[in-house]
Amino acid sequence: MAKKEKLLVGVDIGSHAIKVCQLQKVGDSYGLVSLGSATLPPGTVEDGVLQEPEQVGEVLTKLFKNLKYRRNTKVAISISGYSVIVKKIKLDVMKEDELERYLTEEAEQYIPFDINDVYLDFQDLKTAREEFDQTDIMLVAAKKEVVDGYLDMLREIKVNPLLVDVDGFALENIWGTTQQQIGEAENIALVDIGAEKMNINIIIKGTSVLARDIVVGSQQLTMQIANKFDISEEEAEKIKVGVIPAGEERQQDLEEIFNRVCTNWVFEVQKAIDLYRSKNPDKPLAKIVLSGGGSKVNGLAEYIGRETGLEVVRFNPFAGMKINEKKVDRDYIDAIAPEMAIAAGLAIRPSGI
Repeated sequence: MAKKEKLLVGVDIGSHAIKVCQLQKVGDSYGLVSLGSATLPPGTVEDGVLQEPEQVGEVLTKLFKNLKYRRNTKVAISISGYSVIVKKIKLDVMKEDELERYLTEEAEQYIPFDINDVYLDFQDLKTAREEFDQTDIMLVAAKKEVVDGYLDMLREIKVNPLLVDVDGFALENIWGTTQQQIGEAENIALVDIGAEKMNINIIIKGTSVLARDIVVGSQQLTMQIANKFDISEEEAEKIKVGVIPAGEERQQDLEEIFNRVCTNWVFEVQKAIDLYRSKNPDKPLAKIVLSGGGSKVNGLAEYIGRETGLEVVRFNPFAGMKINEKKVDRDYIDAIAPEMAIAAGLAIRPSGI
């Protein structure tokens, strides 16, 4: 009997919370084993950089304990922010060893970091159609200082990191996986809204053609609501996502805050879509797919839909997966699903890498 392929546990460390997801292979599909989320103290992670590794380690240790994970659990993490550069470049077709040698020697003309300060990786997208044509290369450079900070923190709490990915790639991977499982393949704009950053990834026929990180996020809304009404961030968060009503006396002020902040989000999304359309007029987008904790902002999906003229849906990365409802509450999954997308994208990676 064939041995079941083991997968890494996906760990998404954001600026607001840590999200953890464990999946298993079930035939050609996946099954959800466990998932969980824990809020981080303010300021412990900023722009993708660990500021207080001990505090983050303590939160992750408690979360792993609640989920009954063993010591030295093999995990995948991802990074984003100013410390990572993802760039698509065109180069002449080369053998892989030649390409690696060329990029190691010439990478500094493509990235704004000292080559000695970064981890470098690349993927040949194999877009060349003729023998002497050029091919697209996806080049990734991540600051060693930042990556090593995460790896050191994880090892300190007896967690075994085997893979470091990029947020946008993890999202792209889980989107492609869910589309295979439900039998769809649409041209979409995948928009992930976290606490401090927004990732826009336009995916055509399963391949990313435009990706960008923007330093805006849902924490802006929480802070402005809390300051305006002199309430705690916890209460502001609940008002933001519609868990508790704001009250009639606050409604006008709340709408003004929402319009001011979210108009900027929509502007960035529309700008990316307009750039895509200018280069691909014959490949229209079918919809916008929202993920991340910010996607749960009350009324946001409808607002983006009105402003862009596109259908907007919230991403459920567990669509089509097998779920044991005796072990995992379905209502909890539905509530948390959009913000688990990156963790799920990491959790589909095999542990035997």
